[in-house]
Amino acid sequence: MKILVLNGPNLNLLGTREPGIYGRETLAQIMQRLTEIAALQGMTLEAFQSNHEGELIDRIHQASHDNVAGLIFNPGAYTHTSVALRDAIAGVALPTVEVHLSNIHAREEFRQKSLIAPVSTGQICGFGALGYELALTALISHCRKEQPAT
Repeated sequence: MKILVLNGPNLNLLGTREPGIYGRETLAQIMQRLTEIAALQGMTLEAFQSNHEGELIDRIHQASHDNVAGLIFNPGAYTHTSVALRDAIAGVALPTVEVHLSNIHAREEFRQKSLIAPVSTGQICGFGALGYELALTALISHCRKEQPAT
């Protein structure tokens, strides 16, 4: 089973961008740990980051052709603005866990509404980098329950 982890704009700056909010771990460190955890579960993990909305949309569309079982998605600022990403997730109908390092519901008012949450299987926010691990655990469990018995 393959899981795709998508990261939106500015997440390439993790480790240096506002570490008091987003932590000191780099995106590469987080993805390396997730890859190791997925492998222990017999899963493969692919990571993709882009600062460009269209590239994220294209990768979501491609996921439906790549036998991806589910998505972990940190859309960054697009969480609050992108109807196009929301529609892409709804269009491919893959289980999706939305992840945020910070608690978006405790931040500025404009960050408190997610356009992605209504089309996601679930949302994890406020636990820093651990949120990705929680999302992976939840998504694997969800995908295994959804698979037909053999």
